Amino acid sequence: MRDLIILSIILIGAAVALWRPWIGILLWTWVSIMNPHRYAWGIAYTSPVAAIVAVSVLIGTLFTKYRQSPFQGAPTIILFLFAIWMTISWLAGYDTAGDYPQWDKVIKIYLMTFVALMLLNHKQKIIAFAWVTTLSLALLGAKGGLFTLLTAGNYRVWGPPESFVADNNHFALALIMTIPLLHFLQLQLLSVWQRHAVTAIMVLCAIAAIGSYSRGGLLAIAAMTALLWWRSERKLLLGMLIMLMVAVFLPFMPETWWERMRTIQTYEQDASAMGRINAWIVGWEVAKNHFFGGGMSYQHPYFFSMYGVYEDIVRAAHSIYFQILGNHGFVGLILYLLLWLTTYRSAGWLRKHGKAQPQTQWASDLGAMAQVSLVGFAVGGAFLSMPYFDLPYNIMVMVVLARKWVEKRAWETEKEVTLREMLSFRRKAEPAARAT
Repeated sequence: MRDLIILSIILIGAAVALWRPWIGILLWTWVSIMNPHRYAWGIAYTSPVAAIVAVSVLIGTLFTKYRQSPFQGAPTIILFLFAIWMTISWLAGYDTAGDYPQWDKVIKIYLMTFVALMLLNHKQKIIAFAWVTTLSLALLGAKGGLFTLLTAGNYRVWGPPESFVADNNHFALALIMTIPLLHFLQLQLLSVWQRHAVTAIMVLCAIAAIGSYSRGGLLAIAAMTALLWWRSERKLLLGMLIMLMVAVFLPFMPETWWERMRTIQTYEQDASAMGRINAWIVGWEVAKNHFFGGGMSYQHPYFFSMYGVYEDIVRAAHSIYFQILGNHGFVGLILYLLLWLTTYRSAGWLRKHGKAQPQTQWASDLGAMAQVSLVGFAVGGAFLSMPYFDLPYNIMVMVVLARKWVEKRAWETEKEVTLREMLSFRRKAEPAARAT
């Protein structure tokens, strides 16, 4: 039954995407981030659901008038350059054939990112995209938070099987990045009970992140909390609330959790941590000696036997920075860092200029929370190998499109429509946009 429900949603959504490709982008986002088919046990689990949706969206994009150039800001141009450099690096890498599946997966994510930039040309579309992106993870986080509470933290929380966030550490970082986005969406709600519901989901996501036993996740949530406290106009109240939550919840975590967290201070005695440092050294040496890097992955016995200091065991980089450095060299790392630096600055621009009038306050809220989420990614990602994960790129899409919306003063000319009207198949409900 679960397989039939999932496949029915996919097939119906794919058909709709032929006429309304932006709806297909929402469906793609749900499939690629939440991975609902991985919670089935039959035909849906192995079906190429993402490919079905992507093909429908691409066909719909070719025929729709309502699209725009994907190059809407500096981050999009840098992402395009990085995608080109990544491809060159893959072709010049150590194992081109073996690295093809990873290149194929990442380039599809980047392709759909650019398609999203082309199709989300209205305020309501951007907000709908934010809702789908955020809830795709938040609902899993709420489930994980309840599991942590019911089991008193004695078992780890894991992400969807065979996904970017299947690992407990990766899932923790994804949930941490989701919390600020939930707060952005909460600020757009008028109903009191809906706001309280979002607050409950935020708390459960935080509990699930802690229940993942992720040390990098703990550092990320600490960095995000510090930034939120620093920006708050009620520092004393927020500080007391944070201390209260820490005092109430953390003492209930089992000793196994505390033992793992203590290794943050004694990393030199932890074999896992030293293995990461060795992988970082290998990544640095690969970049020094190979201009284009090792390819889509530098995790090869050849590199580790040649450059390993503490051991020659092949290990994941456990760092977005050293993973990109080892994979694509110094040029690739520079482009990657520029991508997120310009996205962060664009979010800061939104946070500042969105306050100018009531119509753009939502954009200011988005910019502020996007910055907090990106800080979590920057800190937590320093200890995790997830540089190609969809969520940060979706945040970039939201920020870039919202900034363009504010810059062109779209609220003055954009037709006010409800999301229900936008889902309609009547042409008059489609917002005006310049075809390119």
